[in-house]
Amino acid sequence: MSLRIVVTVKYVPDATGDRRFAEDLTVDRDDVDGLLSELDEYAVEQALQIAENSDDDVEITVLTVGPEDARDALRKALSMGADQAIHVEDDDLHGTDAIGTSLVLAKAIEKAGYDLVISGMASTDGVMGVVPALLAERLGVPQVTLLS
Repeated sequence: MSLRIVVTVKYVPDATGDRRFAEDLTVDRDDVDGLLSELDEYAVEQALQIAENSDDDVEITVLTVGPEDARDALRKALSMGADQAIHVEDDDLHGTDAIGTSLVLAKAIEKAGYDLVISGMASTDGVMGVVPALLAERLGVPQVTLLS
């Protein structure tokens, strides 16, 4: 038997850089370096620990929605040990809110197939933490949060 784990990750602006808003009132990411959200690194690490302690074959897929630069977040997760990556990139998604993002993530997760979905507790750029709950609702699965 195998276990398919999908980990949602987000490419966020480096918090040490200057942040400005673009004309469309989204964060201007052009002049700021980005990186894999630190809280999503914990989610990837949790998936790796599950794989390490499992008697089954485990396949870890990292998934992100974002611009071309978001590939850097996927590369980081792959370098940590994830098996594969999915990048949903569409210019029409620029500025999408949490509700829209959760819909896109849910569709991608359903297409990829999964047994377990892991998300960080929030992204370090918005720190809202609502996408995992919205995602669980869209997938029709239970959600466990804020584990320590």
